[in-house]
Amino acid sequence: MAKYIYEHRNWTSFTWRDRDINALFGEVRLKQGKIIGQMGALGFSAKEEATLTALTLDVVKSSEIEGELLNYDQVRSSIARRLGIDTAGLVPSNRHIEGVVEMMLDATQKHSLPLTEKRLLGWHAALFPTGYSGPYKIEVGKYRTGEMQVVSGALGKEKVHYEAVKPELVKEEMDKFLDWFNNENKLDLVLKAAIAHFWFIIIHPFDDGNGRIGRAITDMLLARAEASGERFYSMSSQILTERKQYYKVLQKVQHSTGDITQWLEWFLNCLKNAMLATETTTQRILYKAEFWKTHENTSFNERQRLMINKLFDGFEGKLQTSKWAKITKTSTDTALRDIKDLVEKRILQQTKEGGRSVNYEMVEFKIE
Repeated sequence: MAKYIYEHRNWTSFTWRDRDINALFGEVRLKQGKIIGQMGALGFSAKEEATLTALTLDVVKSSEIEGELLNYDQVRSSIARRLGIDTAGLVPSNRHIEGVVEMMLDATQKHSLPLTEKRLLGWHAALFPTGYSGPYKIEVGKYRTGEMQVVSGALGKEKVHYEAVKPELVKEEMDKFLDWFNNENKLDLVLKAAIAHFWFIIIHPFDDGNGRIGRAITDMLLARAEASGERFYSMSSQILTERKQYYKVLQKVQHSTGDITQWLEWFLNCLKNAMLATETTTQRILYKAEFWKTHENTSFNERQRLMINKLFDGFEGKLQTSKWAKITKTSTDTALRDIKDLVEKRILQQTKEGGRSVNYEMVEFKIE
């Protein structure tokens, strides 16, 4: 069996081939600048909306990578409340969601503060408020004291994908990591984000939650790289899309003798794709902001506002009177009145398709 990277002396003196990553790195930095420029041109509320969307996606998708599905609206509400963003229809969220959100916001909004052991242990405690991960009791708010293996497969046919650093070495390895994290100032922060993610995952210091905390550390350094707590793209969302590759490259590079070029290439590509995905989201946010600006003197009731926003945010399925009634918790007669009013105002129109039930869609709105 090939040695793990941490079994080599001075394993954290990572090396990489600059010429293999330079072009990609330049592209990522350029895209980052472009997105920040685009966002700077947005009005205040549109910018808030963009940040809220990116942070919500980050929290939801980071948990989804671990096979845990969080309620999107609850996460969004929790973030909006904490950032003081006024959004209609706030919904209460549970203790677990509050904990995950707390960690992500601490990482991104307070990105310039040092990353200490106390802070990391606090994040871990916030992720597991009950002391359990699913049905299993785990060590919470402290480094693990047991062996750690990443395995898959049925009982008796398990395949060991990774065996982490021995428990008695975790504290020493983490002290070294945190010292580097807080005192290394020569590296570009985007590269530092990539290295920090890999280094932390290799140590695997906790009983559970290593992936989510690793991604929060990445987001913290990306926020530093942009000198802003405003987030406009979601790295976790992209990692979820490229999950197979993510694990594949980690598995490969965990056996390297210190050269992490392949990991850096994958990370920069993933980051570039995350930014490309944001361009479409940004267009939607711009479009929505422009719509409300154009209609600032049009009268809408709360139900209509809620539904128009839902249509902008990617409404699933077809819009029918019954759906309107269900979402706005009103009668079908009231729903039909709301819809007819919007048809008269040339905001909604009937779709062309026939059939028993009438479907509606937004009238295409032109940005001046």
